[in-house]
Amino acid sequence: MAIEIWAEPGERHAEILTPAALELIAQLDRAFHDDWAHLLARRRRRLSRLAKGHETLGFLPKTEAVRSSEWTVAGAAPGLVDRRVEITGPPTRRMTVNALNSGAQVWLADFEDALSPTWANLIGGQLALLDAVNGRLDFTENGKRYRVGENPATVVARPRGWHLEEKHIRVDGRPVPAALVDFALYLTHAGRTRPYFYLPKLESHLEARLWNDVFVLAQRQLGMPQGTIRATVLIETILAAFEMDEILYELREHCAGLNAGRWDYLFSIIKTFSDQVLPERGRLTMTVPFMRAYTELLVQTCHRRGAHAIGGMSAFVPSSDEGVFAKVSEDKQREAADGFDGSWVAHPGLVEVCRQEFDAVLGEKPHQIERLREDVRVLKPDLLNFAAAGSEVTEAGLRSNIAVAVRYMDAWLQGSGAVAINGLMEDAATAEIARCQVWQWVRNGLFPREQVQEILLAETETLARRDAVRGLFAITALGDRLPAFFTSHAYGQYLTEAPGVAEAA
Repeated sequence: MAIEIWAEPGERHAEILTPAALELIAQLDRAFHDDWAHLLARRRRRLSRLAKGHETLGFLPKTEAVRSSEWTVAGAAPGLVDRRVEITGPPTRRMTVNALNSGAQVWLADFEDALSPTWANLIGGQLALLDAVNGRLDFTENGKRYRVGENPATVVARPRGWHLEEKHIRVDGRPVPAALVDFALYLTHAGRTRPYFYLPKLESHLEARLWNDVFVLAQRQLGMPQGTIRATVLIETILAAFEMDEILYELREHCAGLNAGRWDYLFSIIKTFSDQVLPERGRLTMTVPFMRAYTELLVQTCHRRGAHAIGGMSAFVPSSDEGVFAKVSEDKQREAADGFDGSWVAHPGLVEVCRQEFDAVLGEKPHQIERLREDVRVLKPDLLNFAAAGSEVTEAGLRSNIAVAVRYMDAWLQGSGAVAINGLMEDAATAEIARCQVWQWVRNGLFPREQVQEILLAETETLARRDAVRGLFAITALGDRLPAFFTSHAYGQYLTEAPGVAEAA
């Protein structure tokens, strides 16, 4: 069967959905669809086994040889040697210009958590990146001119995670893994000369192996030298934290580094250990013991293997409150002192704050990979010491979680994936941990379901998509079972165009 597009054609979509790009998607799907499905089934089985106590989490005995032997990864490619400041955001036209001109070394162009995956957003994002690469991104909006200046940031695209399907593209009658769609479209067009990627939400080295296989085949099909692609992996699940060496090893011919992702990491802990009550979000800082263990192990592992270690997000939006800049400065100062080679900010106004702290440690050096952190010794109990964070939960914390989750969901359903809420630039990861904490607190008897429902009604009263948000929150935060991702359910129900407009490509 031919590859089919199950969406109405849009303006300039043909520039992205070219025969070459669609053929690459089809080749990748046919080669790896079964492996992808097997790995997702493996995820579900493993989570079930952990929940039932049939398996315990720890460093894998069968990969001890990988952890104990000496080897290094491919490392930095041009444009990725100095990564002291990275900015993140969705590839809208305006964000593309602002991020590339921000003064950061790297821009994470996010097709995942910061983008509501409407078909228009996905193809529009690819067009914005293509126009930027080709020097065509020059427009006026609300009387202000936007165009990419000199010395723009290096673009690193983040495709969606393995857990999502792209229902608007079908190969042999079935939807395609969304990760393969985002990857193939970017690689074929805007990413051809600098094919750099951030890989999200991996749960095992076997999922990294699949990505490596995808890279090898894609490079072969496009006539690119093997090893041209570079990947930085987000270590944002508790499962992946025990397999950092193995993930680097599987991707060693294509790997540039690892990143520490805060909210998704905590979100994964709740999903994996639903009976282990964590305190409210505001108390789960990067300095609690199990988070310190995770980040210090990440730096040590990366530097031993010749890879960059990239720190976590500062999601603040600049304001007149000087305390905002002080908090960001403190966060980045700690990361630079711990050995990270760079870190993330969500707003151009914080680029200089991050740069100053890393400049103070790095000076003229592009990174500090030579700092091996041999003083670090992280064991299994250190990564699993959740009790040390405490378990204090308040009604104010409950209300905050509900308010943030529903406001984000409302914006996401309307097509916005990066949303300013209470002075922070939030993405899907915030909504995920917020609704998961509510589910966990109700499950463990900290709050009655009726109280949550009462707050939910009040917090959604003025939302544009009130009824849809209430239903989505009820399903993903108040059910007997915790859905793995709210985005998986909501995408299929609310963001997928009606079938029946398919045309053969």
